Amino acid sequence: MLRRLHPEQPASFAFTPANQAWAKGQISKYPEGREASAVIPLLWRAQEQEGWLTKPALEAVADMLGMAYIRVLEVASFYFMFQLQPVGTVAHIQICGTTSCMICGAEDLIAVCKEKIANAPHTVSADGKFSWEEVECLGACTNAPMAQIGKDYYEDMTAEGFSKLLDDLAAGSVPAPGPMNGRFSSEPLGGLTSLKEYDSGKTQYNASAQLATDIGDTIKRIDGTEVPLLTPWIGKDGKVAGRDPSTPVPAEAPTPKPAVKQAEDAKKTPAAKKPVAAKAEEKAADVAEEAPVILTEARDGGADDLKKLKGVGPKLEQTLNELGFFHFDQIAAWTQAQIAWVDSRLSFKGRIERDGWVDQAKALASGEETEFSKRVAKGDVYKD
Repeated sequence: MLRRLHPEQPASFAFTPANQAWAKGQISKYPEGREASAVIPLLWRAQEQEGWLTKPALEAVADMLGMAYIRVLEVASFYFMFQLQPVGTVAHIQICGTTSCMICGAEDLIAVCKEKIANAPHTVSADGKFSWEEVECLGACTNAPMAQIGKDYYEDMTAEGFSKLLDDLAAGSVPAPGPMNGRFSSEPLGGLTSLKEYDSGKTQYNASAQLATDIGDTIKRIDGTEVPLLTPWIGKDGKVAGRDPSTPVPAEAPTPKPAVKQAEDAKKTPAAKKPVAAKAEEKAADVAEEAPVILTEARDGGADDLKKLKGVGPKLEQTLNELGFFHFDQIAAWTQAQIAWVDSRLSFKGRIERDGWVDQAKALASGEETEFSKRVAKGDVYKD
């Protein structure tokens, strides 16, 4: 299906302060230069805040992650969980129309949507409260027919029950999610025939519906007011655990262990369980460190754009400058011992050889371009 941006767009977008803090927490989960990995969580949060993904929201997320706008649009237009047009202020209804639901009455539910919301999908109702669409299998076939409303499933529905549910939502009440016919979760319609002991002490609803009901969440969009804020890496003091994207990486890392001690520690780790980064550190530990030639400032003409090296982002470029590296020919001349010296002073070790900085630097120092440097020059990677 061809998915385009809606023709009518707001003038701007900005995360709320709480959502901005949440977004920074998401970005902090990924290493320097890999911030684009947070694109889906940030897009989802923007949609939760606004109800749908606007063009300014896509651009704001792209700017936060240093991505080209078209790359973010590609993600948003590929995944159908992202809405590229306005939706109802109360709820967007997604009716499952795949085989099981279709056999069990999905067409009746769609008829209710056409009667009470709008005749065509992706159209906001006259009162602005609802919108709807038909979707592919939502994985609740045992409880067909069903619909996803907001974040929750409403199952075992009838046309009459669904019509009343819409009336209740419009009036401001929030019906409990889950089966609408009284059964628990996806138990047999006739009741349990085995594992009957499980029946004692069970909750009123299935686990996800019970939690949604207990915390009063259900169709409510995530807006940053949740308690606790759903970012476990952000402490109660508001500080982000690990790297905070807004804080420069320190120029000097803690003094590394002596090479002999690192090698002894590496031997204690089972080989099958060593991650790639640990292998890179072990390899670096086998080489005696030697300080490369460093400069106190860039030569006449200014520093080279070290972000043209794949794996070097704005913060890492700043760290390299603070260590005394401003030019491609400096990096191109690094020996294994000098790589070990620099590697021990970076917060994410092993990346020099993994990303091939020396070979890239040799090409760039000689006036050549790499595929990555061409992307940087076109503005497809980082935006200063």
